[in-house]
Amino acid sequence: MSSTWFTDFYQKLAASELHPWLETLPAQIAHWKKNQHGEFAKWQRLLEKLPQTAPSVIELADKVQFGHAADISEYQQKQIEGLLKQFMPWRKGPFFIHDIHVDTEWRSDWKWDRVSPHISDLKDRLVLDVGCGSGYHMWRMLAQDPKLVTGIDPTALFLIQFQAIKHFNPDPRIHLMPVGIEDMPALKQFDTVFSMGVLYHRKSPVEFLQQLKSLLRPGGELVLETLVVEGDKHTVLFAGDRYAQMRNVWFLPSTDALTVWLERIGFKDIKVVDKDQTSLDEQRSTEWMTGQSLKDFLDPNDSNLTIEGYPAPLRATLIATA
Repeated sequence: MSSTWFTDFYQKLAASELHPWLETLPAQIAHWKKNQHGEFAKWQRLLEKLPQTAPSVIELADKVQFGHAADISEYQQKQIEGLLKQFMPWRKGPFFIHDIHVDTEWRSDWKWDRVSPHISDLKDRLVLDVGCGSGYHMWRMLAQDPKLVTGIDPTALFLIQFQAIKHFNPDPRIHLMPVGIEDMPALKQFDTVFSMGVLYHRKSPVEFLQQLKSLLRPGGELVLETLVVEGDKHTVLFAGDRYAQMRNVWFLPSTDALTVWLERIGFKDIKVVDKDQTSLDEQRSTEWMTGQSLKDFLDPNDSNLTIEGYPAPLRATLIATA
């Protein structure tokens, strides 16, 4: 099954402005296959058990919904739900598959609702989502009829989750490649590049912004969403051992500082279009993600502070032109 995931995408690349990517991507995928997650073969076998269905509705504009319960038997619905739960934890969503509500940890639809009014129309665009997770936002992007939506994320479980959802809507314009941004050549061809929830995980944030810029065509649009702190252009929080219990958090700039970083590497028309403190309703434990979540990472006596005493998660979205 997985071989067609990649060969179909290679054919798409060959027929697009992104064809130079074929010089490096197949070898990277071959390397990735040789070093797969220990559970990957089992996950693939489970994927193959998903029944073939004919969804009576495909909805992407307001939510990600494929089909209704009436399209399938009660047995099939229970079968699908049981299989999808084998791919827990589900972090980004929600998804509605034949009326099965995949109630993910994050209400990613709320983030999309805050971001989407400010982006350029994606119709006929080549779109890249860097650190796309299971691909929720990519499906919402697809509603605007882009030429191609590509996600990159090296996490094997996210690829499986993406393919599980795509099983119910095998649209040829949407693909996820299990590679990191450090594996990407400087294509300079994407019309829009999204990076949502990645910058603070990078040890070298300015280098990461340069990598994003190298993927965009001149005049292309960057949509950058990240954790920030309040302050002026000199304010950057460098987290200690953990931030909100996360070990892999490095730099949290103010929006003014982040604007300076973007300007220094050549972005223009930089706008801060949204700033929002993450609520306990937006990130929480569910039956599809049963581990700890945001409430466990905040000071129990002051929800405006993390458990370590840092400012609680504040997220901002900036839009800039390459």
